[in-house]
Amino acid sequence: MATAPMPTVIVLASGRGERFGASGGKGNKLQALLGGKPVLEHTLDAVRASGLPWHLEDAAGHPGMGDSIACAVRATADANGWLILPADLPLIAPQTLLALAQGLGVYEAAAPVFEGRRGHPVHFGASSGAKLMRLEGNRGGAGVLASLFAIELIVNDVGCVTDIDTLADLHAAEQLLAARQQAWPH
Repeated sequence: MATAPMPTVIVLASGRGERFGASGGKGNKLQALLGGKPVLEHTLDAVRASGLPWHLEDAAGHPGMGDSIACAVRATADANGWLILPADLPLIAPQTLLALAQGLGVYEAAAPVFEGRRGHPVHFGASSGAKLMRLEGNRGGAGVLASLFAIELIVNDVGCVTDIDTLADLHAAEQLLAARQQAWPH
């Protein structure tokens, strides 16, 4: 039995993280420890657990998120679509990634929504590839998303809206992670 084509998760890890340092954080926010493990490793663990194909875009020197997305989409141009996931979402659930991936071919774009807040990753179908490859600057894929028929997928995943931009965000994620581990001990 053939496996259905799935989108590629693009993990964006090439940002400068300036707000983290400005808030008192030390070093790169993606290397900051969360529950004893770097933020980036939590994000990659969720991506790996989803079983979806993925690409880590961690090349330094991209001027903005749009440039990072464009580079990653060019590197995965043969993908069936993309889930654009900033690397600073360490609590994202693999189930959220899979729920968005299952819409491949059903809708042009989708974003998860948790308690009324739009989160990540954003799913773009393969037909968006050329537009995504032309992105530049700091706006990311918002302009492309606005031009598409996009759905909002309601999810029960606080991780899709829990990004680490500041030291306070890291502390809040620590509390969420501790609560999650207490609710579901290994």
